[in-house]
Formats: sequence, structure tokens, C-alpha cells
Amino acid sequence: MAKPAKKTPYTEIATRYRQLIEDGTLRPGDPMPSMREVQEKLESSMATVNRAYRLLKDEGLIYTQPGARTVVAERPRVVSTGAARLRRYSRTGKYLGPGETTSNHEVALRSCADPEIADALGIELHDEVGLRRRVHRQDGKPRSVGLSVIHPRAWGPVPEVLQEGPSERFWQEHYTERTGKEITRSPERRTARLATSIELELLEIVPPPHAAVPVLTLINVFHDEDGPIEYWEDVYAPGLWQVEGEPS
Repeated sequence: MAKPAKKTPYTEIATRYRQLIEDGTLRPGDPMPSMREVQEKLESSMATVNRAYRLLKDEGLIYTQPGARTVVAERPRVVSTGAARLRRYSRTGKYLGPGETTSNHEVALRSCADPEIADALGIELHDEVGLRRRVHRQDGKPRSVGLSVIHPRAWGPVPEVLQEGPSERFWQEHYTERTGKEITRSPERRTARLATSIELELLEIVPPPHAAVPVLTLINVFHDEDGPIEYWEDVYAPGLWQVEGEPS
């Protein structure tokens, strides 16, 4: 796995407040602490705090109102990555952020006809896999389609992965508890492709006739000691941008 970049003081401060925003502790419209308050609280330099706030502004998470008051921004077009959701879950036990819901849950056994997914999971093309799909919504509007493709060897220890509806707990927690095998995640990958007809329907996009709609796709692959066990793909509606929760 790739070695994470070493954090700098300003990215550590930005990460601290980014997490508070992602977790809903700081909500849209809430005032941010003044840079002087952050400087004194974290015993940092004003230049470092100023750089951290500029980073948060560049990400669209905060903005300065007339009168130099900095507040948390409304984020109708900013969505979390899969990696950020996992970090939120590990910190708070909450997979969804403020104003987020899920819908259109689908659970099925399918033949894996996608060569890229089959290769990522280390299975043969057309082997049977478990599929879970859902739509992530922000304030009721569809923002992304999430697809989980789960290796057959997970079904025995965790039959819950094939149950209809959203899960109360992340299935990987059950897997580790019942097998003693830890699951790790490879670095998140980004790519672009054309949306499928199913994705357009779920994202409530009606393009002009014969028009192709490009979408951003984020991919995560999970492994245990025996090899790949889950493939995640998040497909984002056009015009959105993502916040990972950690700077690269």
C-alpha cells in the first residue's frame, strides 16, 4: 500500500476542522472560531492557521462574510468520498453526514460480467458475486450511486451481506469479529467514464437524446489475508466535487 504523506501543521489544523464539519459538529452557517482563537488553542503560528483556513476555503467548506466573520458554508454540491465516509464511521459510528440519506437499496446475486471488477476481486469472469447498490442523497437530491461487489467467501461468515435494505452495522465489522481476519483498504482511485442507463435513472438525470453523460468514479478495493474481498465504486452526478477528509 502507498505510504501516506507526512502531515504538516497547517494540514493537521485543516483536518481537525474538516472532520468537525463532516461529522456535523459544525453545521452550515455556524461561525468558525477566529484564527486568533485557533492560534492560542493549538499553540500555532498565525501564518499556519491562516494557511489552514485558506485550504478549507479552497475546498468550499468555509467562507468569509462581510465584516470578516468566517462561517461554515452550505455544501449542496460537495459530497464525501468513500474513504471519507469510512473515516467518519470509524470516528463517530455514523456512515452518513449531515443532511445525507440513502435510497434505492438493491441487494442481489449476480454473475460478474465486468472484467475490471473480476480482476480486482481475483475471480473468474461470470463468477457469482454479491451486489449491493444504493443512492446517496444530500437534502433529498441524488448525489452519487454506490456499488459494493462482495466476494463469495464473505457470504458464509456474514450472511447479512445478502439481506435486503440498509445494514445497521458495516458488514466488514461482523467479518472481522467472526473470522479474526482484519480487512484493509487499498488507496482510493479516481477515473472518468460514461454513465450507464441505470446510473442516469438513479441520479435522476434526463440527458438529450443520444447524448453521453461523463461521470467521475471513485474506486476502493478491500483485502484480508486471503486476498481481495470487496470492490467499491461510487459514481457522482455531474457538477459535483468531492472532499476526501484528508489532504493528499
